[in-house]
Amino acid sequence: MSALYSRQAEASQTPVAEDIQALSTSPVLLRLRQQLLAVGSKLTAASVAATLLFGQLPAQAGDEVILRFPASNDPAIFSAQKTLVEAWTIVQDAFVDADFAGHDWEQELNDALISAYRANSGDKAYDQISTMLAKLGDPFTRIVPAQEYADFRVSSDGEVQGVGLLIAADPTNGKLVVLAPITGGPADRAGIKPGDEVLSIDGRSTDGWDGDHAAKFLRGRSGSSVTVRFARRSLQIPGVAGRPEQPPHVDYQQVNLQRERLELSPVYSTAMMHDGHKMGYIRLVNFSQKAAGDMRRAIDALQDTGAEAFILDLRNNPGGLVRAGLDIARLWMEGPSEVFNVQGRSDDSIQSVMQSVILDDGKAETGRPLTVLINNGSASASEILAGALHDAGRANLIGDRTFGKGKIQSVFELQDGSALFVTVARYKTPKLAEIDQVGIQPDMACRLDGGVDRQASSGMPLDRASADTIAAQLETDNCVLTAESMLESQLPVLTAPPVAALPGLAGK
Repeated sequence: MSALYSRQAEASQTPVAEDIQALSTSPVLLRLRQQLLAVGSKLTAASVAATLLFGQLPAQAGDEVILRFPASNDPAIFSAQKTLVEAWTIVQDAFVDADFAGHDWEQELNDALISAYRANSGDKAYDQISTMLAKLGDPFTRIVPAQEYADFRVSSDGEVQGVGLLIAADPTNGKLVVLAPITGGPADRAGIKPGDEVLSIDGRSTDGWDGDHAAKFLRGRSGSSVTVRFARRSLQIPGVAGRPEQPPHVDYQQVNLQRERLELSPVYSTAMMHDGHKMGYIRLVNFSQKAAGDMRRAIDALQDTGAEAFILDLRNNPGGLVRAGLDIARLWMEGPSEVFNVQGRSDDSIQSVMQSVILDDGKAETGRPLTVLINNGSASASEILAGALHDAGRANLIGDRTFGKGKIQSVFELQDGSALFVTVARYKTPKLAEIDQVGIQPDMACRLDGGVDRQASSGMPLDRASADTIAAQLETDNCVLTAESMLESQLPVLTAPPVAALPGLAGK
C-alpha cells in the first residue's frame, strides 16, 4: 500500500444548542492540489513527497461551514457522529475524484448522520462511516479502526513495542506456536524457542487464536509486562527393540516478560554463488521508514564482499510509503531520473494534468546489473519502483504480473485513534503505462513450483531469526535461478587460466 502520514487538523467544536454542533472544515491537502495541478509538467520527487507528507493547511478565515444535525444523547453514538463528520470533511477536501463518483457528497453526509443518530449502538453508528465511504467506489478510501491502524504503523515504522515473538497457528492442528523469537528481545532472553506452543497469555487460553489475535495481547506499552505460558515438547526417541517407545516429554513453563521497543528490518540480504559469479540477493518486504537506509547498508555490504550483480525481490511486497520508494529508487538509479507520473484531483475550477516525478540529480549506490522479481502480491510502491527501474532500462523484471494498484493514499489520524486512508492521486509508469487494475507485466514469466509463492505475504518487517529459512528456499527458487542466469549473461565470461607445460614434456 502506498501511503504517507498526514495529520488532520483538529476540528474546532463549538456547542450551539443541545442537538446542534458547529464544526470547522479546513482546506486539507490544498497544497497538494496546488502542486499537482500547477502550471508545468514536471515535479521533483522531493517536492511531491513533502507535499503529500505535509499537505494540510491550517483553517483559514471564511472556510467555516456550519453543519446541523441531530446529536444523540448516547455518548458512543455521538462520538461516532463526530468521527463521521471528521472523515467526511477530509474526503471533501482531499479525495482524488471531485465528483465523488457522481454522488451529492453533502447529501451523503446528511443521510449518514441521520442513520447514525437512529442506530441502537455506537458500533452500528460507527458503521455508517464505512457505508458512506463505500459510495465513492474506491476500496482504498476507508476508515481503519485504532488497533488495525496500530498494526499498520508497526509495518510502516519498522518497530514494535512488545515481547519479540513471531507466532502463528499451526495449520495441521490449529495450535498457536512460536515461529521465532526476535533475536535479543525479551522472549529470546527468556529462553522461548521456535516450536514452543503458546498456551495462554495473561491467563487467557489461546485455543482457537491466530497469530494476529495473539499479537494484540503481546504488544503494549514499553515497560509494561505480560505473562506467557507455553509448552515445549521433546522429540520422541526410539527405544530399545522389543520395548514400547515412550511418549514425547512435555515441559510446561510460564514466564513474565517486560515489553520493550523492538526494531525490525524490512530488508533481508545474502550473497549467492552461481557458476563462479557472486550475486547479491536483497528481499524487501515493505516500504517502511527504515527501508532505504537498511537497503543502502545491504547494497554496500554485498558490494564489499564482491557481489557482481543484484537480485531485488519485491514479491509479495504490498507497498508502503511513497517517500521510501523514491529513496530506494535513488539507490539504483543515477539522477535526474523519472520515477512515475502522477495526476491529482480535477474539479470545475482546475483541470488536473499528468506530471512527471523526477529524482534530483544524484549518484546511485551501485550501477551493477540488476534484476527485479515481482508477482501478483507486488503492489503500489512496489509497482512504482519496478516500473521506474524497468522503463529506465536499469533492470529486467522476472516473475508474474503485479497486483495493479495505481493509486496513492494519504493517511489521516483521527481524534478517536482510528485513521482514514484517502486516495489523493493516480499514477502511471514513466512511459505512461497504466498500472491501476492492469499491473506490470514481467519481461520473463516465472512462478515457483505449484504456482504458489512460499513467502509470507503480510509485508511485516523481518527478523534475522525468522529469516533463517530463506537461504535454503533460494537454492530451489525457480525465479531466483532464472534471475541468476539472466544476470550471468550480462557479466564478463570467466575463463580458466592457461595451464603451464609440465617440465620434461617438451617435444613429446
